[in-house]
Amino acid sequence: MEFDDSLTQYAFLLMIAVSVGGLAIALLYPMLSGSAEATRRARIVAGKDRTPPKPGLRARLLAEDPKDNRRKQLQESLKQIEEREKQRKQKLTLRLLISQAGLDISPRLFYMVSLALGGLIAGAIFIMGAPWYVAAVGFLAGTLGLPRWALRYLRKRRQNQFLDGFADAIDVMVRGLKAGLPVTDAMRVIAAETPPPVGPEFMEVVEGQRIGITMDQGIDRMFDRMPLAEVNFLGIVMAIQQKTGGNLAEALNNLSKVLRDRKKMKAKIKAVSQEAKASAAIIGSLPFLIMGAMMVLNPAYLNPLFETKLGNILLFGSALWMGTGVLIMRKMINFDF
Repeated sequence: MEFDDSLTQYAFLLMIAVSVGGLAIALLYPMLSGSAEATRRARIVAGKDRTPPKPGLRARLLAEDPKDNRRKQLQESLKQIEEREKQRKQKLTLRLLISQAGLDISPRLFYMVSLALGGLIAGAIFIMGAPWYVAAVGFLAGTLGLPRWALRYLRKRRQNQFLDGFADAIDVMVRGLKAGLPVTDAMRVIAAETPPPVGPEFMEVVEGQRIGITMDQGIDRMFDRMPLAEVNFLGIVMAIQQKTGGNLAEALNNLSKVLRDRKKMKAKIKAVSQEAKASAAIIGSLPFLIMGAMMVLNPAYLNPLFETKLGNILLFGSALWMGTGVLIMRKMINFDF
């Protein structure tokens, strides 16, 4: 069977059209049907074709390096320590004040002793023939004033004794760490070799670790019993070293130098302010010395102050103003450092 040339050409063109159509469908079908987009999304979800976005200039400028992270951790640690210190200052109770003074008594016993002392002073004043309101003032002074003053005096004296040996204790810890001892063993050496109150305070930290109290918590409790900036410095150094790492022996050595410099500065301030303190003591004691001399040389001269109502008012007003002046001078010559 023979075909003419026109039919053969039509058949050839049809085959070419079918081939081109099949090739076009093979190439364009995924795009038209959405399968290519689904495949691309699947690869992106799987993480194969995910390309990270190019950071902008602001993002590159704000990118944090390890130093910025370390600085941020230090700032957070210092902020937490400052907040804890503010909370401690707000809740100074009598029990805590007795503990800071180094006394092993209960608040109930302290109140009983205060009442007994106030009653003794009021009874002595009343027996001497003074008016009842003078005895009442003596009772208040003996109950509320004198015991609290004695408690704060003992607290201040214990803190000064602690500061005298605290820098040496830090040096002992530095030498122990350089010799290879752990921090707990170095503190145990301080507790055994250092006299009170430094030794017992570090012993409390060491004994607390045996019952599950961490080092930071132990130093915080030490700061509760000994609220000094130097103890707070130790807590800051230990907290920062635990969070950011570093050479603890070197940090404590620097702390020891800072403590000794602060001690020298306090001694220098005390020496410079002695002249002002001596002047204030002389000015404050002159009225009492002159009054005592007048009572010895001419006793009847001051009798109106004690025997008349106007004299009592003048005497009370003079004592009030004199006490106010003494307190003002004390505030002016005491330097907090």
